[in-house]
Amino acid sequence: MAELRGALIGCGFFAVNQMHAWRDIANISIVAVCDRDPERLTVVGDQFGIARRYTDAAALFAGESLDFVDIATTAPSHRSLVEMAARHGVPAICQKPFAPSLADAKAMAKACSDAGVPLMVHENFRWQSPIQAVRAVLDSGDIGTPFFGRISFRSAYDVFSGQPYLATGKRFIIEDLGIHSLDIARFLLGDVSTITTRTARINPEIAGEDVATMLMDHESGATSVVDCSYATKLATEPFPQTLVEIDGNGGTIRLEQDYRLTVTGRNGTAVSDVSPPLLPWASRPWQNIQESVVAIQKHWVDCLANGTEPATSGADNLRTLALVEAAYAGAASREPVQLDTLLK
Repeated sequence: MAELRGALIGCGFFAVNQMHAWRDIANISIVAVCDRDPERLTVVGDQFGIARRYTDAAALFAGESLDFVDIATTAPSHRSLVEMAARHGVPAICQKPFAPSLADAKAMAKACSDAGVPLMVHENFRWQSPIQAVRAVLDSGDIGTPFFGRISFRSAYDVFSGQPYLATGKRFIIEDLGIHSLDIARFLLGDVSTITTRTARINPEIAGEDVATMLMDHESGATSVVDCSYATKLATEPFPQTLVEIDGNGGTIRLEQDYRLTVTGRNGTAVSDVSPPLLPWASRPWQNIQESVVAIQKHWVDCLANGTEPATSGADNLRTLALVEAAYAGAASREPVQLDTLLK
């Protein structure tokens, strides 16, 4: 495959992981970086040896010949940047949350579709190797047809020290973390028809919710519970592990703390260690997230090479983002919310 020329827009906290991942993937060259903050631009440019640097995205698109752009900014800027990429015919990866509103997300997906430009959302939790291991068991048929699932992320980890803006928004855990957990539920059990949500703010020093519990009816007939908390103090801090329970008519799957996977199925019980690899540039406890960044970006490269639609395409991610919007609506009304009303 010929080398692909890419650019990074947004040089913040998480973008460094994406830059490391691009460096690990064959036939990829990040030729330019862009950020409105000159200091962040200098830090990332120097760290990764990128000489071509821009403080304006329009100047980036005008000045570079690109095969793709990686948009790693915050949600309010996503629509303008994705639509700019579409106008220039440049395929785009967009960081999550995809957009601040479902209307914006629909417009972004349409802009890229109309332009014939691939669009993928960097929804990487489903690409973590332990989550992929759960999916592989489901695909094997060993536990039969799933009828119940629980996707759980409970922690007291201080996420605000690295990303202080998370403490200031009216929305917090569903939009920042729950979006990943909801996407995992879709990935494992299929699309959702109805969601019921309860939220709470336990930490008085933040503006948004730090606890959320969501009950979902899946179109497959399965029921799932997605629970998220940044106010849960445990004897052993599990951050940033997602724990999973799946019950099927032929057995069960349990992904427990420290990446212990227990499968009880038609062939008895098997226990395995599905710990993610610790990449040379990764650090504990972030290694599961960091290796998933490599996995999703490799998927993007494969899709560009083969002309196939990414698993987390803009069109697909509308359903995950609709779950986020429905969760907030349901938390406010304390009533179940039908997903089809948001996706029309």
